[in-house]
Amino acid sequence: MSRFGPVVTAMITPMRDTGAVDYDEAGRLAAWLCERGTTGLVIAGTTGESPTLSDEEKLRLFVAVAQAVRGKAKVIANTGGNDTHHSVELSKKAEQCGVDALLLVGPYYNKPPQAGLIEHFTAIADAVKTPIAIYNIPGRTAVNILPDTIVSLSKHPLIVAVKESSGDLMQIAEIIARVAPDFDVYSGDDHLTLPIAAIGGRGIVSVISHVAGEDVRAMLDAFQAGDSGRAAALHAKLLPLCKALFAVTSPIPVKAAMRRFGFATGRCRPPLCPLNAEQERALDAAIAPWLRTLAAAPAR
Repeated sequence: MSRFGPVVTAMITPMRDTGAVDYDEAGRLAAWLCERGTTGLVIAGTTGESPTLSDEEKLRLFVAVAQAVRGKAKVIANTGGNDTHHSVELSKKAEQCGVDALLLVGPYYNKPPQAGLIEHFTAIADAVKTPIAIYNIPGRTAVNILPDTIVSLSKHPLIVAVKESSGDLMQIAEIIARVAPDFDVYSGDDHLTLPIAAIGGRGIVSVISHVAGEDVRAMLDAFQAGDSGRAAALHAKLLPLCKALFAVTSPIPVKAAMRRFGFATGRCRPPLCPLNAEQERALDAAIAPWLRTLAAAPAR
């Protein structure tokens, strides 16, 4: 059993029309997700527009969501960055906010070598008392955290998981084969959730779980129960949604999608821009099955 459960939603950050963070709506969304398959929440991650959030906004979000879910899901605070000292200080503040774990992305833009990555993550882990998940997404950071590095870092008692968004199944399989059994390897790509589960992954840090959390959970539960046919059918059902929610830079589509579900999400902060009319129509078509299901469901 993984520490954070099988479905960790990388949650959007609702904002008001002024661009200010809407902390009450963030809490409402978090609670709603927990009722629909989510077992963990990443707060102020990439999907939560971390590059445009201030430290103060992040810390208030951590508190708001931790209070809103009250033990219904694990709350994982994104505190990673490309400045080790700053990441250490933000991580120390975050663990006072009632969160369950920290997410540390690979340092972006400055492209540290693997030895520098080890120093960076170890410095943060040595400064806190909260479990840590590493986030490897070389498509955004320009540096790949290699299997040797993850294996080395996994020996630290507080580094307990990795969100793997390299898209390289060979790399991910090597990590799974080499780390200890209690180290959790999560898919960081929705379309690879089932393939990574098949090679030993523990679940998904998901964007599409905003819309289809119950189906994502059902797919992973079916796979774990040995019902590969049902898991494969759900995987096929979810693929068009994966395409739609990543047709434009995330989180633009998912934030727009959640407005259809009744949440006051606001637009993304610049430089991310709204969908155009054609993109809106394509999104509506992709999420329609889940909107119909929600409309037909009895109130909870």
